[in-house]
Amino acid sequence: MNRDAPLASIKGVGVKTAEQFALAGLETVDDLIMFLPRKYEDFSQVVSISDIHPGKQTIKARCEKVETKRVRRGLQITTATLVDGTEKLQAVWFNQPYRVKQLSVDDEFYFSGDFEFSYNRYQLTNPSAEKVSDVPVSTDRIVPIYRVVRGLKSQVVRKILMELKPLITMLPETLPGHIVKKEKFISYADALLALHFPKSGSDVEQGRERLAYEELFVLLLAAQLNKQANMHLTGWQIPFDQIAVKHFVQQLPFTLTDAQRVAAWDIIQDFEHETPMNRLLQGDVGSGKTVVAGLASCQAASKGFQSAIMAPTEILASQHAETLSGLLKPLGVSVGLLTGGVKGKAREVLYENIANGGVDVVVGTHALIQEKVKFHRLGFVVIDEQHRFGVAQRQELLKKSERMPHLLSMTATPIPRSLALTVYGELDISTLNERPKGRKPIQTKTWSPNSRPGLYDLIDKQLSAGRQAYVICTLIDDNPTMEQKSVQEEYKKLRVGPFAHRRIGLLHGKMKSSEKESVMSNFSNHKIDILVSTTVVEVGVDVPNATVILIENADRFGLAQLHQLRGRVGRSEYQSYCYLMMSDSSAPTRRLREIEKSGDGFYLAEVDLKLRGPGEIYGRAQHGELNFQVATLGDTKLIARAQKQAREFVESGQDLVQYQQLALQVEKYQRLTKLN
Repeated sequence: MNRDAPLASIKGVGVKTAEQFALAGLETVDDLIMFLPRKYEDFSQVVSISDIHPGKQTIKARCEKVETKRVRRGLQITTATLVDGTEKLQAVWFNQPYRVKQLSVDDEFYFSGDFEFSYNRYQLTNPSAEKVSDVPVSTDRIVPIYRVVRGLKSQVVRKILMELKPLITMLPETLPGHIVKKEKFISYADALLALHFPKSGSDVEQGRERLAYEELFVLLLAAQLNKQANMHLTGWQIPFDQIAVKHFVQQLPFTLTDAQRVAAWDIIQDFEHETPMNRLLQGDVGSGKTVVAGLASCQAASKGFQSAIMAPTEILASQHAETLSGLLKPLGVSVGLLTGGVKGKAREVLYENIANGGVDVVVGTHALIQEKVKFHRLGFVVIDEQHRFGVAQRQELLKKSERMPHLLSMTATPIPRSLALTVYGELDISTLNERPKGRKPIQTKTWSPNSRPGLYDLIDKQLSAGRQAYVICTLIDDNPTMEQKSVQEEYKKLRVGPFAHRRIGLLHGKMKSSEKESVMSNFSNHKIDILVSTTVVEVGVDVPNATVILIENADRFGLAQLHQLRGRVGRSEYQSYCYLMMSDSSAPTRRLREIEKSGDGFYLAEVDLKLRGPGEIYGRAQHGELNFQVATLGDTKLIARAQKQAREFVESGQDLVQYQQLALQVEKYQRLTKLN
């Protein structure tokens, strides 16, 4: 048997079981070996119901009675009476109606959960339930629990893994031997055995540490190798033009922040090297990334090079083009806008001007990577909100130049240092962490739905003073199964209710581009007082006169997204306000308390990483697939260890060929993370 063998070839896997595995995406022996437990239940400490006390508890009991009730829209409660011969006990599950079918049999179960005082009585809350007959017999009874995918049960996974135990025992080492020895790790095979067949809690910890380290090491090694490969590419050398840069800075209607100056100087220095720049410019909301990109474009144009700036939406591309035109046209640098909305003769003329060098800076959407777009001499590429573009799209734009152009990726989502070290390991990073001078901190406050009338009065006072407001909702259409407010419903309600005397606009992602442009234009020109919108306004929309943002169902958003949305206001000298409306009257969540007290996107990103994990902040599409099973990007100590070893491995000049399994994983991540 080998790792590539189909699961159907294993003893105990019949046609039906093989189908179950296939539905769960598990087809080969390797798939199952790498299907790691999501948690562990310790059934070595079982108490009787008569001896139970508050806290995490495990009992062995039968279910005497079980039923499910729908208590309100979207919430079902399942209750059960459990008996073990000593006493009876109430258990409750939220939105787990399948428990009725599971427990309606005369079998004994291990129930493991929190025994707590809730709803005026003591009860076992959301306990796991494992049939006693399905729990493997062992003195330790540390039982791995696997994700239920398409109905695939843990006991089936455990049973087949037992058949694979001899194979797992013989698996070869995947990390270089000197690293395993230096880091005092257990072997690869022992790590997998420890996770699938643990004898103690320390087994699980050792196995997790070893496999988590390997996941991080592979990603960091791929990033280091990409960085090394990038050093061998030949790009354009763009000498520093002090006069052009000086003129650009002098004609700005504001003073650059120190962070903007440092970032701009980083880019100018990179331009002077023949090795193409591969830099990430991360800046908090409203920190002035576009100005830095404009300065760099001005510098490139002064030496005869074109710049391409790609933005994810037409709204954002249009705003960038407008901003850059204002900054660059007085200096004789021409700016063109290429989006889906530019059609017919105008589009053909623009194609021609890009090809003959008549346009110095081209701002656009995906339209920039179309085959018809030919550049005269493309030296500098900016990808704004780079996580919104796939690797292939970025590469298509880079191919528009006969030599590798300098690349600046920009993001308005502040990235925690630990995340930047891994995912962006091959990039140089510049950070804008200062707000432009004269901007006041945004006052942020959480509100309960019961206080809505008073909040509307506050918003109306701002409108009376000539300001404007955003109201953000999560859904487009009203959905009776969801409690979140829909943007359509809210728009209608505000028009006939508390703001009937105000001009109200509607914006969401399903509208045509021309409609969205029209609404945003009307809001920018103050023909609309309140813009009711989905999160389509999350990034880049700049209306300085808007001083209020009300976010409905704010407890359903992540910290990073709330911070992004809050950044739509506070873009002028006026005092601005962010109001976070709860879904119900319960106490504010930790996320809402954190955003109330801090306006620092980098601090909030660190908190978000701890609370939600990297997937939520970073987004699965951002870098292909960061399919970590064990590693967490919040473990900065383990990252630092893996980073050090990856760097030493590359510097030592060792060949990956001798580590076949490692080489395959590294190659996959190299393809995913490579920008140039």
